[in-house]
Order: sequence, then C-alpha cells, then structure tokens
Amino acid sequence: MIWLSVLSALVLGYLFGSIPFGVIFTRMAGLGDVRKIGSGNIGATNVLRTGRKGLAAATLLGDALKGTAAVLIAYYVWGAQLATIAALGAFLGHLFPVWLKFKGGKGVATFIGVLIGLKPLAALIFAAVWLGLAFTTRYSSLSALVASAATPVVLWLLGEPGMAGMTVILVALLWWKHSENISRLLAGTEGKIGQKG
Repeated sequence: MIWLSVLSALVLGYLFGSIPFGVIFTRMAGLGDVRKIGSGNIGATNVLRTGRKGLAAATLLGDALKGTAAVLIAYYVWGAQLATIAALGAFLGHLFPVWLKFKGGKGVATFIGVLIGLKPLAALIFAAVWLGLAFTTRYSSLSALVASAATPVVLWLLGEPGMAGMTVILVALLWWKHSENISRLLAGTEGKIGQKG
C-alpha cells in the first residue's frame, strides 16, 4: 500500500505541475502560442516578451502556486514524507508536461513554489540569494542557478536531510534545463535584467 501512496503523490504532483499557465494565459489574452514567441519557453520570462507584464506576473504566480498546492494537498492527505514526493512530481510535471509533448519550462518558479510548501524559510532564503545576486550581477539565470544550488545545503542546515536529498535531484534538472544559459554565461553573452536587444 505504501507504494500506491507514493505513486498517488507523484501523480498528483505531476498533474498540478503540468498545468502550462504560460500557454493558457497567453492564449486567453489573444496573443497566440507563447511557444512561438522569443525563446519558445512557456515560463514567465518568455511571457514577458509579449509586452504584458501582468500576464507574466500571473504566469510566475501560477507556476509557483501549482507546486505549493501539490505539496500542501499531499501533506494533508499522506503526510510530510509523501509531500516531498509530490514536490518532485510537480517539478517533473512542469519540466515535462504530457500535454505539450513533454516540452515544458525551466522550473525556477515551480522550484520556489514547492519550497514554499515544504519549508517556507528555505524559500525565503532562496529569494534573498536570488535578489542579492540579481541586484549585483543583473543576471537572472545566474541568480537562479546559485540560489538553487544553495538550497540543498540550506535544507540540510535547517534539519531536513530528506528534503535536501530530494532537492539535489531538482537542482540537477534545473541546471540541465539551463544548459544554454550556462553556455552564454561562460561566453559572456547572456542577457542581463533590463537589457534590451
């Protein structure tokens, strides 16, 4: 029965995580398919390229809160351990949504969302690291990469080794999805926050 519960938590998380808010919101706004705009990504950063800041903010919030919702529902149904499984499912759902032929987003907002559900203090530390680096370097991708890499250490120090172990998987996937950004950072060609063209 435990394996049925684990599978149920994973599927619950995946279904929540696979909701493509960027695609849904841009279509509802009459802007077409966001995957045909800019980078082709379904996340808030690419939605912002439509020129609709409110739409981008709604996408960011939706992508985060779907992770939070999955974790909290799993927590109340199955308990803390399976909430961690639901977090993994939500992250995988966002990265590989079945509805979009498994081509999803990069996962930063959903990463933050599952942290909010699992350990709010860790989410606050992530946000602080991101904001500090974004302010000093103006690289959004670098800020997300460093903040995510610090998360397993933060969770370990907060006395959550199980969560820390799970987030190592999330961080590895997040870095993999940011491979092009990493290449541009190393080449010095990554765009900065607020930079045009």
